[in-house]
Amino acid sequence: MRIDPYDESMVQPSSIDVRLDRFFRVFENHRYPHIDPAIEQADLTRLVEPEGDEPFILHPGEFVLASTYEVITLPDDLASRLEGKSSLGRLGLVTHSTAGFIDPGFSGHVTLELSNLATLPIKLWPGMKIGQLCMFKLSSPADFPYGSERYGSRYQGQRGPTASRSFLNFHRTQV
Repeated sequence: MRIDPYDESMVQPSSIDVRLDRFFRVFENHRYPHIDPAIEQADLTRLVEPEGDEPFILHPGEFVLASTYEVITLPDDLASRLEGKSSLGRLGLVTHSTAGFIDPGFSGHVTLELSNLATLPIKLWPGMKIGQLCMFKLSSPADFPYGSERYGSRYQGQRGPTASRSFLNFHRTQV
């Protein structure tokens, strides 16, 4: 496993803390009448960066994409889960909506799905602790780890908060 940059002070008893990068992907709500995961909506989000040392303000009810400051690289026999920090959860910050699992073989910045459930805005400071990684050793290496051609691995090597690429493998069963 590799974490870059590695900071020994981020190591906890059963997890490794990760920090918030300085880039955010905000939704352009006026561009489309709805979000459709079956089609590419390239300008659904735009990349923003706070000025200088300023925080990003996440307003109540807002949802943005962000990413870990660290690049996470997992070997073929290790998986991980990203969990939020309980202190931030107690302030109303949700760190990931559904995508907390990191496959064996993944390498890149982990995209965060941030939501503010509080009734006040939350300041998100670049470099602050935002979550924690818990690792899981597999009983044997994955036959087809993330990044292998078999699965398409749409987010391998991602830099910064990466918008959804759901349209690339959209599947719908007729029910």
